[in-house]
Amino acid sequence: MTEPTPPQLQPLPEDWSRALAVVAHPDDLEYGCSAAIAAWTDAGREVAYVLATRGEAGIDTLAPAECGPLREREQRASAAVVGVTEVEFLDHRDGVIEYGVALRRDIAAAIRRHRPELVITLNHRDTWGGVAWNTPDHVAVGRATLDAAADAGNRWIFPELTEQGLAPWNGVRWVAVAGSATPTHAVDASAGLERAVRSLLEHRTYIEALTDEDPETYARTFLTEGAERVAERFGGRPAVAFELFAR
Repeated sequence: MTEPTPPQLQPLPEDWSRALAVVAHPDDLEYGCSAAIAAWTDAGREVAYVLATRGEAGIDTLAPAECGPLREREQRASAAVVGVTEVEFLDHRDGVIEYGVALRRDIAAAIRRHRPELVITLNHRDTWGGVAWNTPDHVAVGRATLDAAADAGNRWIFPELTEQGLAPWNGVRWVAVAGSATPTHAVDASAGLERAVRSLLEHRTYIEALTDEDPETYARTFLTEGAERVAERFGGRPAVAFELFAR
């Protein structure tokens, strides 16, 4: 018995001007999202990044005190390649991020600061499509981001943020989850794919610790093959897939 053909993905809405991407670590956005982000900044849209950690526990051969600043520098350079200049770090501890009120508050504050219409995050489920186990950091940050999109608009949740001058923001219209096993929408990656490869390559120290493969070959293969898989459900166009939640 043949498996049913998955439905075609719909284009992600384009009637917005500001987006905020919230993820756990440096490189999380570069492993799949950055081609879409390049297309958005090319179109004049504003995109900012918020990272829960500095990725300080991500390289076995580097102590956190050395690794964190290095990965922060790589992340800022990586963001610049796709037209993003605002990069914030929340300074939660890499590898042991806890889902809870403190994380929700920090992300809600970031949403109030940046006032986006679109929020982007990473797969918040326990696995990557039932194939590989997801990390607790990704799960915690993804779940907290979905919750904080609503928290940011409620003046009675985290009233201390209002006292700090961060007015409630009810303008989040969608949360787009990258890396989902059940995507609903996609963004054409054709124009941004080359910059996405260069953006991922800015994380060279991390990549060289991760694989013995040539970094450029590794980055190009990973991103190109991913975009081509999505193309099968997006009219043959290489694309970045998202699971879109409307608010």
